Amino acid sequence: MDKPEATVPRLESETLALSPCFTPSPARQLDGRCAVVTGGSRGIGRAIALGLAQAGADVAILYAGNTERAESACAEAAAYGIRAQAYQCDVADFTAVQTVVAQVVADFPHVDILVNNAGVIRDSLLLRLTEADFDAVVDVSLKGTFNVTRHLLRTLLRSPHGRIINIASVSGLTGTAGQANYAAAKAGVIGLTKSVAREVAGRGVTCNVIAPGYIDTDMTRGLNPAVKDKLAAAIPLGYAGTADDIAHAVVFLASDLARYITGEVLRVDGGMAM
Repeated sequence: MDKPEATVPRLESETLALSPCFTPSPARQLDGRCAVVTGGSRGIGRAIALGLAQAGADVAILYAGNTERAESACAEAAAYGIRAQAYQCDVADFTAVQTVVAQVVADFPHVDILVNNAGVIRDSLLLRLTEADFDAVVDVSLKGTFNVTRHLLRTLLRSPHGRIINIASVSGLTGTAGQANYAAAKAGVIGLTKSVAREVAGRGVTCNVIAPGYIDTDMTRGLNPAVKDKLAAAIPLGYAGTADDIAHAVVFLASDLARYITGEVLRVDGGMAM
């Protein structure tokens, strides 16, 4: 009598490939969507706006003061075949944000993605830290995140692909000497994100945080070489990240591949804060 044929166990990857819930990521996974990016005219914010545009999303860039730089970012984004428009706005001003958000909503048929990236630094040891410098950092980084989210939330709740992505920092997780104001603001952004994530989850909107580590930007390039070497030595991967590293993480969280992730803090720091 012939022996029954041995059963070959299915590999997990084979099961995944057959799953009806799994779809490969297309090159332009954000086609037909619209994103608002605060602080989108330079540095990490500009890279985020361009990354979203490359993935197919229209982008509305909110910027603080440099119109030429904002228009340049829009022109570069539009080269990907999407619509890009710049709006000057002080995100720390509740009423100004309300006005600008109303204009964005009027200009674009829908908004699906919000990236709160705007922030400033006023570094100083606590004994020398002024009230004005503490307030400036908290007002832009934390209150600004609240302001834009608050005024855009109703629109995002109407989207079938609603995504809120807040840019914090590993400083908000670990603290950093000389950055009490910045660390406090970014820790506040993390708490705000988790609360908002709970409030909007029932409507299918996700809300997550990206916490960058030491990123090579215009700001960090001005640091003393000895300080940069010390920072790099604290990173297990051994080198600084780039603005594009943050942009890639944003595109992922904005896409359908991250539809079941919310209230999460994604560190993009080379292992710096693990």
